[in-house]
Amino acid sequence: MTAPGGPGTGAPPAAGVPAARGRGPGGPGAGPAGALRVVRPGALTTVQDLGRGGHAQLGVPHSGALDGPAHRLANRLVGNPPSAATLETTADGCAVRVLTAVTAAVTGAPCAVRAGGRPAPWGAPLRLRAGAVLEVGPAVRGLRSYLAFAGGVAAEPVLGSRSRDLLSGLGPPPLTAGDEFPLGAPSGPPARVDAAPCPGPPDELLLPLLPGPREDWFAPGARRALGRARYTVAPASNRIALRTTGPAVRRAREDELPSEGMVSGAVQVPPDGLPVVFLADHPVTGGYPVIGVVPEEALWAAAQARPGTPLRFVPTAR
Repeated sequence: MTAPGGPGTGAPPAAGVPAARGRGPGGPGAGPAGALRVVRPGALTTVQDLGRGGHAQLGVPHSGALDGPAHRLANRLVGNPPSAATLETTADGCAVRVLTAVTAAVTGAPCAVRAGGRPAPWGAPLRLRAGAVLEVGPAVRGLRSYLAFAGGVAAEPVLGSRSRDLLSGLGPPPLTAGDEFPLGAPSGPPARVDAAPCPGPPDELLLPLLPGPREDWFAPGARRALGRARYTVAPASNRIALRTTGPAVRRAREDELPSEGMVSGAVQVPPDGLPVVFLADHPVTGGYPVIGVVPEEALWAAAQARPGTPLRFVPTAR
């Protein structure tokens, strides 16, 4: 899905602008190459990169972009490495003013895009002139869109990542109107494409389910029964976990389980019996039994599943 129209025209860079709220440049490549100012932050827009892995022993979640393929595609379209930070929107998009000329791209949930007040392409690189406002509209399908800018959003890194972690509070706070961010120096030319293919958000969310470490805490055949059940994505879902509504999973044991390590994709079953799928900002330990694990490569679809989306678990051996 691509909105009609084309990219804006180039213009000489504007004067350098200091970062607001202490959000200065950080890390290699950050500097006065460009800057952007938040005009409309949207319901929840955060800075995300590939996350801060390797800190679970400190109690720090991995975090990072929920829809990894969309994040990587947006960066590729503007010539960034996959590790560059993007903006992740939720449901209703956002709007930012670029203070210097820059190449940008919007991927993830299909949405209307406007640049400088004119329709612009979704899923393709577009050139923004200094002072232009890039508007990302509400998601037409799916939930989260990704905005990439050449050079990446150069927010201050924490433990090696610029990602906002909603659980621990690490990383730059969710965007508010008037925030300013520096951009890093561009590292490569934009992709030579008219539009890039991107998998669409699912009409029904199918999540493969590997055996979990605590399957013996549930009634015999509970994982198979889970595969026959029908669920929907609950409104309480967020970056920490995808929550469900539907039939309760029966447990064989009601005693307490000591807290143990958790991974992304772990499917916990709390006392109400409704499965919870851990996503990027999940806690690194948990005390509810895990009946199964959704493989990491299947989680991008969960990132784009809106509340009310039908959900089925598909038990698998590997």
